[in-house]
Amino acid sequence: MKIDLHIHTKTCSDGNLSLEEVFKEAKNRNIELISTTDHDSIDCQERAIALAHEHEMSYVTGVELNVTFEYPTEDNGIKSVSLDFLGYKYDIGNQELRNKLQLIKERRETRAREILQKLNAEFAKEGIERFTEQDLRNIEDSVDGVFGRPHIANYLVAKGIVKDKQEAFDRYLVKCDVPKYPLSIAEASKLIRNAGGILILAHPNDPNGTSLVTITHDLDKQTKIIEEHMLDYIDGIECWHSRNDTRTTEHFIDFAKGHGLIMTGGSDCHQKPILMGTLDVPAWVADQFSPRANRKTSKFKGALV
Repeated sequence: MKIDLHIHTKTCSDGNLSLEEVFKEAKNRNIELISTTDHDSIDCQERAIALAHEHEMSYVTGVELNVTFEYPTEDNGIKSVSLDFLGYKYDIGNQELRNKLQLIKERRETRAREILQKLNAEFAKEGIERFTEQDLRNIEDSVDGVFGRPHIANYLVAKGIVKDKQEAFDRYLVKCDVPKYPLSIAEASKLIRNAGGILILAHPNDPNGTSLVTITHDLDKQTKIIEEHMLDYIDGIECWHSRNDTRTTEHFIDFAKGHGLIMTGGSDCHQKPILMGTLDVPAWVADQFSPRANRKTSKFKGALV
Protein backbone atom coordinates (compact mmCIF):
# COMPACT_ATOMS: atom_id res chain seq x y z
CA MET A 1 0.00 0.00 0.00
CA LYS A 2 1.41 3.38 -1.04
CA ILE A 3 0.85 6.27 1.36
CA ASP A 4 1.68 9.96 0.99
CA LEU A 5 0.27 12.35 3.56
CA HIS A 6 2.27 15.48 2.74
CA ILE A 7 1.74 16.97 -0.74
CA HIS A 8 1.49 20.58 -1.91
CA THR A 9 -0.48 21.86 -4.90
CA LYS A 10 -0.19 24.82 -7.23
CA THR A 11 -3.90 25.50 -6.83
CA CYS A 12 -3.79 26.34 -3.13
CA SER A 13 -0.11 26.56 -2.21
CA ASP A 14 3.38 26.57 -3.73
CA GLY A 15 3.41 23.29 -5.62
CA ASN A 16 4.16 22.93 -9.32
CA LEU A 17 1.07 20.91 -10.31
CA SER A 18 -2.59 21.80 -10.02
CA LEU A 19 -4.81 19.85 -7.65
CA GLU A 20 -6.24 17.85 -10.54
CA GLU A 21 -2.74 17.07 -11.86
CA VAL A 22 -1.59 15.97 -8.40
CA PHE A 23 -4.39 13.40 -8.16
CA LYS A 24 -3.83 12.18 -11.70
CA GLU A 25 -0.14 11.66 -10.97
CA ALA A 26 -0.89 10.05 -7.61
CA LYS A 27 -3.22 7.59 -9.33
CA ASN A 28 -0.52 6.77 -11.88
CA ARG A 29 1.83 6.07 -8.98
CA ASN A 30 -0.70 3.79 -7.27
CA ILE A 31 -1.01 5.90 -4.13
CA GLU A 32 -3.91 4.57 -2.08
CA LEU A 33 -3.96 6.90 0.94
CA ILE A 34 -3.30 10.57 0.26
CA SER A 35 -3.51 14.02 1.81
CA THR A 36 -2.85 17.42 0.26
CA THR A 37 -1.39 19.72 2.89
CA ASP A 38 -1.21 23.21 1.45
CA HIS A 39 0.38 26.00 3.47
CA ASP A 40 -2.12 27.74 5.77
CA SER A 41 -4.98 26.97 3.37
CA ILE A 42 -7.87 24.51 3.30
CA ASP A 43 -9.55 26.04 0.25
CA CYS A 44 -8.78 22.98 -1.90
CA GLN A 45 -9.98 20.34 0.53
CA GLU A 46 -13.55 19.93 -0.70
CA ARG A 47 -12.34 19.41 -4.26
CA ALA A 48 -9.56 17.11 -3.05
CA ILE A 49 -12.08 14.87 -1.31
CA ALA A 50 -14.09 14.66 -4.53
CA LEU A 51 -11.01 13.89 -6.63
CA ALA A 52 -9.90 11.17 -4.23
CA HIS A 53 -13.35 9.60 -4.58
CA GLU A 54 -13.15 9.83 -8.39
CA HIS A 55 -9.73 8.14 -8.38
CA GLU A 56 -10.79 5.53 -5.78
CA MET A 57 -8.26 6.65 -3.16
CA SER A 58 -8.66 7.07 0.57
CA TYR A 59 -8.28 10.70 1.63
CA VAL A 60 -7.37 12.51 4.84
CA THR A 61 -8.06 16.24 5.11
CA GLY A 62 -4.77 18.07 5.53
CA VAL A 63 -3.12 21.45 6.04
CA GLU A 64 0.40 22.62 6.92
CA LEU A 65 0.50 25.40 9.51
CA ASN A 66 3.53 27.57 10.15
CA VAL A 67 3.99 28.12 13.87
CA THR A 68 6.13 30.54 15.84
CA PHE A 69 7.60 28.24 18.48
CA GLU A 70 9.03 29.89 21.59
CA TYR A 71 11.44 28.05 23.85
CA PRO A 72 13.63 28.94 26.85
CA THR A 73 17.37 29.28 26.34
CA GLU A 74 20.13 28.21 28.71
CA ASP A 75 20.59 31.81 29.86
CA ASN A 76 16.90 31.99 30.90
CA GLY A 77 15.92 33.98 27.84
CA ILE A 78 13.24 33.20 25.25
CA LYS A 79 13.94 32.52 21.59
CA SER A 80 11.51 31.81 18.78
CA VAL A 81 11.87 29.73 15.64
CA SER A 82 9.58 28.88 12.76
CA LEU A 83 8.27 25.30 12.73
CA ASP A 84 5.72 23.48 10.57
CA PHE A 85 2.85 21.37 11.87
CA LEU A 86 0.44 19.21 9.91
CA GLY A 87 -3.27 19.19 10.71
CA TYR A 88 -5.25 16.10 9.68
CA LYS A 89 -8.81 14.75 9.94
CA TYR A 90 -10.37 18.13 10.71
CA ASP A 91 -13.84 19.26 9.62
CA ILE A 92 -13.38 21.45 6.52
CA GLY A 93 -16.50 23.41 7.44
CA ASN A 94 -15.20 24.50 10.84
CA GLN A 95 -15.67 28.28 10.92
CA GLU A 96 -13.11 29.00 13.62
CA LEU A 97 -10.39 27.35 11.55
CA ARG A 98 -11.53 29.07 8.36
CA ASN A 99 -11.59 32.50 10.00
CA LYS A 100 -8.07 32.10 11.38
CA LEU A 101 -6.69 30.97 8.04
CA GLN A 102 -8.28 34.02 6.41
CA LEU A 103 -6.42 36.25 8.89
CA ILE A 104 -3.18 34.43 8.10
CA LYS A 105 -3.82 34.89 4.37
CA GLU A 106 -4.34 38.63 4.83
CA ARG A 107 -1.13 38.84 6.84
CA ARG A 108 0.74 37.06 4.04
CA GLU A 109 -0.40 39.74 1.59
CA THR A 110 0.64 42.56 3.92
CA ARG A 111 3.93 40.79 4.53
CA ALA A 112 4.58 40.61 0.79
CA ARG A 113 4.26 44.39 0.51
CA GLU A 114 6.67 44.87 3.41
CA ILE A 115 9.18 42.50 1.79
CA LEU A 116 8.96 44.43 -1.46
CA GLN A 117 9.68 47.67 0.41
CA LYS A 118 12.83 46.07 1.84
CA LEU A 119 13.76 44.77 -1.61
CA ASN A 120 13.47 48.28 -3.03
CA ALA A 121 15.88 49.53 -0.37
CA GLU A 122 18.38 46.89 -1.49
CA PHE A 123 17.77 47.70 -5.16
CA ALA A 124 18.50 51.38 -4.47
CA LYS A 125 21.92 50.44 -3.09
CA GLU A 126 22.69 48.40 -6.21
CA GLY A 127 21.24 50.76 -8.79
CA ILE A 128 18.45 48.34 -9.74
CA GLU A 129 15.09 49.76 -10.81
CA ARG A 130 12.58 49.72 -7.96
CA PHE A 131 9.54 47.46 -7.92
CA THR A 132 6.28 49.35 -8.40
CA GLU A 133 2.62 48.62 -7.63
CA GLN A 134 2.44 47.06 -11.08
CA ASP A 135 5.20 44.63 -10.13
CA LEU A 136 3.24 43.67 -7.03
CA ARG A 137 0.12 43.08 -9.15
CA ASN A 138 2.19 40.99 -11.56
CA ILE A 139 3.40 38.81 -8.69
CA GLU A 140 -0.12 38.50 -7.27
CA ASP A 141 -1.40 37.44 -10.69
CA SER A 142 1.14 34.60 -10.70
CA VAL A 143 -0.16 33.17 -7.43
CA ASP A 144 -2.62 30.30 -7.66
CA GLY A 145 -2.62 29.47 -3.98
CA VAL A 146 -1.16 31.16 -0.90
CA PHE A 147 1.12 34.17 -1.48
CA GLY A 148 4.65 33.54 -0.23
CA ARG A 149 8.31 34.32 -0.78
CA PRO A 150 8.70 31.62 -3.48
CA HIS A 151 6.42 33.69 -5.73
CA ILE A 152 8.60 36.78 -5.22
CA ALA A 153 11.65 34.62 -5.93
CA ASN A 154 10.13 33.45 -9.22
CA TYR A 155 9.51 37.06 -10.19
CA LEU A 156 13.10 38.04 -9.41
CA VAL A 157 14.21 35.25 -11.74
CA ALA A 158 11.76 36.31 -14.46
CA LYS A 159 13.03 39.90 -14.26
CA GLY A 160 16.62 38.71 -14.70
CA ILE A 161 17.73 40.11 -11.33
CA VAL A 162 18.88 36.66 -10.16
CA LYS A 163 19.64 33.47 -12.05
CA ASP A 164 17.52 31.12 -9.92
CA LYS A 165 15.33 30.88 -6.82
CA GLN A 166 18.20 29.87 -4.59
CA GLU A 167 20.08 33.04 -5.47
CA ALA A 168 16.89 35.04 -4.85
CA PHE A 169 16.76 33.75 -1.28
CA ASP A 170 20.51 33.92 -0.64
CA ARG A 171 20.92 37.43 -2.04
CA TYR A 172 17.64 39.09 -1.06
CA LEU A 173 14.79 37.17 0.52
CA VAL A 174 16.53 35.99 3.68
CA LYS A 175 17.82 39.49 4.36
CA CYS A 176 14.51 41.13 3.47
CA ASP A 177 12.27 38.73 5.34
CA VAL A 178 9.34 39.94 7.45
CA PRO A 179 7.71 37.88 10.24
CA LYS A 180 4.68 35.77 9.36
CA TYR A 181 1.45 35.72 11.34
CA PRO A 182 2.55 34.71 14.88
CA LEU A 183 0.56 31.49 15.33
CA SER A 184 1.59 29.73 18.55
CA ILE A 185 1.70 25.97 18.98
CA ALA A 186 -1.07 26.23 21.58
CA GLU A 187 -3.30 28.15 19.17
CA ALA A 188 -2.55 25.79 16.28
CA SER A 189 -3.37 22.81 18.48
CA LYS A 190 -6.62 24.35 19.67
CA LEU A 191 -7.68 25.23 16.12
CA ILE A 192 -7.09 21.77 14.69
CA ARG A 193 -8.40 19.82 17.68
CA ASN A 194 -11.51 21.98 18.02
CA ALA A 195 -12.19 21.18 14.36
CA GLY A 196 -12.04 17.48 15.22
CA GLY A 197 -8.53 16.94 13.90
CA ILE A 198 -5.05 15.95 15.04
CA LEU A 199 -1.84 17.98 15.04
CA ILE A 200 1.44 16.45 13.86
CA LEU A 201 4.95 17.92 14.11
CA ALA A 202 6.24 18.01 10.53
CA HIS A 203 9.78 17.02 9.42
CA PRO A 204 11.41 17.65 12.84
CA ASN A 205 14.97 17.11 11.56
CA ASP A 206 14.64 18.59 8.07
CA PRO A 207 18.14 19.85 7.18
CA ASN A 208 16.70 22.36 4.72
CA GLY A 209 15.12 24.74 7.17
CA THR A 210 11.81 24.89 8.99
CA SER A 211 12.60 22.34 11.68
CA LEU A 212 14.25 21.76 15.04
CA VAL A 213 17.59 21.81 13.22
CA THR A 214 17.45 25.60 13.65
CA ILE A 215 17.80 24.95 17.41
CA THR A 216 20.01 21.85 17.46
CA HIS A 217 21.28 19.13 15.11
CA ASP A 218 21.37 16.62 17.97
CA LEU A 219 18.44 14.17 17.67
CA ASP A 220 18.32 13.46 21.40
CA LYS A 221 18.13 17.17 22.15
CA GLN A 222 15.40 17.57 19.54
CA THR A 223 13.23 14.93 21.16
CA LYS A 224 13.95 16.45 24.58
CA ILE A 225 12.51 19.75 23.30
CA ILE A 226 9.42 17.92 22.04
CA GLU A 227 9.08 16.10 25.34
CA GLU A 228 9.38 19.24 27.45
CA HIS A 229 7.48 21.77 25.34
CA MET A 230 5.17 20.06 22.81
CA LEU A 231 3.55 16.90 24.14
CA ASP A 232 0.51 18.73 25.49
CA TYR A 233 -0.21 20.15 22.04
CA ILE A 234 0.65 17.49 19.47
CA ASP A 235 -0.84 14.11 18.63
CA GLY A 236 1.97 12.75 16.50
CA ILE A 237 5.19 13.17 14.55
CA GLU A 238 5.99 12.92 10.85
CA CYS A 239 8.50 10.06 11.05
CA TRP A 240 8.95 9.44 7.31
CA HIS A 241 10.00 12.37 5.12
CA SER A 242 11.83 12.69 1.81
CA ARG A 243 14.81 14.41 3.46
CA ASN A 244 15.13 12.01 6.39
CA ASP A 245 18.07 9.70 6.69
CA THR A 246 17.55 6.24 8.19
CA ARG A 247 18.82 7.29 11.61
CA THR A 248 16.36 10.20 11.78
CA THR A 249 13.38 8.03 10.86
CA GLU A 250 14.30 5.32 13.35
CA HIS A 251 14.91 7.87 16.11
CA PHE A 252 11.51 9.50 15.77
CA ILE A 253 9.69 6.17 15.39
CA ASP A 254 11.19 5.04 18.70
CA PHE A 255 10.28 8.34 20.34
CA ALA A 256 6.72 8.30 19.01
CA LYS A 257 6.17 4.71 20.16
CA GLY A 258 7.52 5.55 23.59
CA HIS A 259 5.02 8.39 23.99
CA GLY A 260 1.99 6.82 22.31
CA LEU A 261 2.08 9.31 19.43
CA ILE A 262 0.64 8.88 15.97
CA MET A 263 3.27 8.34 13.26
CA THR A 264 2.79 9.79 9.78
CA GLY A 265 4.83 10.03 6.59
CA GLY A 266 4.87 12.04 3.41
CA SER A 267 7.12 13.20 0.62
CA ASP A 268 6.48 16.93 1.19
CA CYS A 269 6.23 16.95 -2.59
CA HIS A 270 6.10 20.28 -4.38
CA GLN A 271 6.56 18.39 -7.68
CA LYS A 272 10.04 19.84 -8.22
CA PRO A 273 10.89 16.98 -8.87
CA ILE A 274 7.87 14.73 -8.41
CA LEU A 275 8.45 12.71 -5.24
CA MET A 276 4.90 11.53 -4.57
CA GLY A 277 4.72 7.93 -3.43
CA THR A 278 8.50 7.41 -3.30
CA LEU A 279 8.68 6.87 0.47
CA ASP A 280 8.37 3.45 2.06
CA VAL A 281 5.65 4.38 4.57
CA PRO A 282 4.39 1.22 6.32
CA ALA A 283 0.83 0.18 5.52
CA TRP A 284 -0.09 0.18 9.22
CA VAL A 285 0.16 3.99 9.21
CA ALA A 286 -3.19 3.98 7.39
CA ASP A 287 -4.82 2.18 10.33
CA GLN A 288 -4.26 5.28 12.49
CA PHE A 289 -6.63 7.19 10.21
CA SER A 290 -9.42 4.65 10.11
CA PRO A 291 -12.76 5.47 11.77
CA ARG A 292 -11.94 2.83 14.40
CA ALA A 293 -8.76 4.60 15.51
CA ASN A 294 -9.18 6.35 18.85
CA ARG A 295 -6.91 9.09 20.10
CA LYS A 296 -5.82 9.06 23.72
CA THR A 297 -7.90 11.50 25.73
CA SER A 298 -4.85 12.40 27.83
CA LYS A 299 -3.42 14.21 24.83
CA PHE A 300 -6.37 16.60 24.89
CA LYS A 301 -6.30 17.66 28.50
CA GLY A 302 -6.66 21.42 28.65
CA ALA A 303 -6.59 21.78 24.86
CA LEU A 304 -10.27 21.82 23.99
CA VAL A 305 -12.68 24.63 24.75
